Amino acid sequence: MTGLVEYSRYPGESTRSPWLLRATLFSILAFPPYMVLAPLGASGGIAQVLALLLFGLWAVSTLLALHNPVDFRHPGRASILLLLLASCASYFSLFAGLSGASTVLGRSAADRWMLLIFASAAIAFATTECIRTPKDAMVLTRWVLAGGTFCCVMALIQFITRTDPLDSMTPYMLGFVENGDASGQARGAFIRVAGTTMHPIELGVVSAMLLPLAVWRAAYDEKGRKTFHWAVVGLLALANAMTVSRSALIGLVIAVGLTVPFLPRTIRRWSVLVMPLGAAMIFVTVPGLLTTMMEITTAASADSSITYRTNDYPLALRLIAERPWFGIGPGTWIPTRPIDNFDNTYLLVAVTLGVVGLIGLLAYLLVPVLASLIAVWYAKGNELKLLTASTASAGLTATITSGTFDSMSFPAFALLLPFFVGLSGACWLMVKSQLDPDRLAPAGTDIGTLPWR
Repeated sequence: MTGLVEYSRYPGESTRSPWLLRATLFSILAFPPYMVLAPLGASGGIAQVLALLLFGLWAVSTLLALHNPVDFRHPGRASILLLLLASCASYFSLFAGLSGASTVLGRSAADRWMLLIFASAAIAFATTECIRTPKDAMVLTRWVLAGGTFCCVMALIQFITRTDPLDSMTPYMLGFVENGDASGQARGAFIRVAGTTMHPIELGVVSAMLLPLAVWRAAYDEKGRKTFHWAVVGLLALANAMTVSRSALIGLVIAVGLTVPFLPRTIRRWSVLVMPLGAAMIFVTVPGLLTTMMEITTAASADSSITYRTNDYPLALRLIAERPWFGIGPGTWIPTRPIDNFDNTYLLVAVTLGVVGLIGLLAYLLVPVLASLIAVWYAKGNELKLLTASTASAGLTATITSGTFDSMSFPAFALLLPFFVGLSGACWLMVKSQLDPDRLAPAGTDIGTLPWR
């Protein structure tokens, strides 16, 4: 009998994650999301296509009773379902003509949002169901960090050479066409780089989300060289700095604050020395970076990038008042003027999905964080504690920085976040198994391998 994953009967036994999930997680940051399959348009990025295929296989496996997703209940999964239901309500409201003009362009945008949400659900559900132990989590973490490492290497080359090596690679992606491109921006004396993501802010945020997980991997991974694992940690920190972004700095502070207390004693002692020395080394080797970072953190209302965001509020409030419950339709805010873009996910979702959608988004972002923080309190063992704290750090970074840019409009962020939602659920279930060791883990009808493995 086959199922989505190989299931174990007891919490201590490991499972093998399907190759499709591993490929999806790797491709999120390894392939530029603006390169899409021509027939599929904007939803044709390779990571999203793989995630949608994963959703289809997961759904078929569930309908054929090859596994039982009910056994994997956790708070984060409920939040995903809430956002999905809110999106469906807004979607149907749009197509029923209750949300204003239902144009061809608007319906296409709504379709793209729904595909993104289903892809996100697939990643979150499959991640939780493929992890029984920290060793299972390590397998998926290696794939996520492999993609993140490639992304950061591209960013480093962009920063040093002021050229984009991806320009010479994309012509070899046969069958793909460009749907936009990454936007590097000047700030001070620097070119803010994006790596394989769409924007420097996106790179800064996802690098901050991955950093604690990379530290966990470096501390506990028994495979590979420790030197390489710690080099990945340094590379993520460097990429975070190269984006010259306030959002990235916020994420870095969260990562340090939430994970350092749970580091193994020896690593925690070294971190007190290494972190300030590493920061000093970056600022010394990149002249002017410290001055630029000081300027962006102290500019406040004098910074045009801040006033650009705050000027969105009157327009957003007017649109919300016009259609408060289900908004104008998921993904349908397509302004003709760049100044009318909402650089705030909460505003954007309130406008497009209404109050119902905003509640769904808040649950999607906050519930996994709270669940992880609760799990950290009860977790036994430093390895599981640090893994769970890393998950909470990523979720909290996503929650706070979503108020500083329209995060759900950026594919790398939008598809990486559900991995951490799923990982939060896995940590929740592992801690639950520790508290009740006699409880059997979810079991499949038979242990088998997938034909698509």
